[in-house]
Amino acid sequence: MNSTMNTTKAEETRSRILSAALELFREHGFEQTTMREVAREAGVALGSAYYYFESKETIVMAFYHQAQDAMIALIEEALPKQKSLKARLRTILDVKFQYFEPNRKFLGALLGHTADPRNPLSPFSKETRDIRDKDAAQFAKAVEGSGAKVPDDLKQHLPNLLWMLQMGLILFWMYDRSPGQKRTAVLVDKSLDLVVSLIKFSGLPLMKPVRRAVLDVVRAVSGD
Repeated sequence: MNSTMNTTKAEETRSRILSAALELFREHGFEQTTMREVAREAGVALGSAYYYFESKETIVMAFYHQAQDAMIALIEEALPKQKSLKARLRTILDVKFQYFEPNRKFLGALLGHTADPRNPLSPFSKETRDIRDKDAAQFAKAVEGSGAKVPDDLKQHLPNLLWMLQMGLILFWMYDRSPGQKRTAVLVDKSLDLVVSLIKFSGLPLMKPVRRAVLDVVRAVSGD
């Protein structure tokens, strides 16, 4: 009983610190926020804050994992309701945009860190590889469930290509100052139309040289 209570209390304390940190990051920015301020906001001693999170960076990594777990649950609930490839890809993107909306300013403030793949917080770093792989797996499910016919050589790389498209769209969205981010909505719609068309025609004999050239670039970039 005591062990269970202690575990529950520890989880509540960790969650409180994480929530307090995210709120401060949203209000004041990542760089400007200190661990001392996080501890004060969470109502814990500074030592306790460091016990659960050794740095602000580990707090952000915890946010990444929390966000992914929550979004995977939402995606897996919504995805079976959609049949077409475009609708299924759109579902994944819509979940991402809606979930990240409250943290848009905070995510924008992290760009200086996330742009460098050597930085652990970067979506392209080795530390975030597991998150990246799980994200790509969602795109693989979206394609598989749509019944789209994808050539074998493209199929193994397509989830990662869709993940990269997602990252570009999220970056555009973070900088989009149009009312309600309408420019992003247009870009997403047109991008998905283009992607679905390219996938549809990718198996044609005429497209084989183009497909091979694209995959050569992908392999060169990924180091495969």
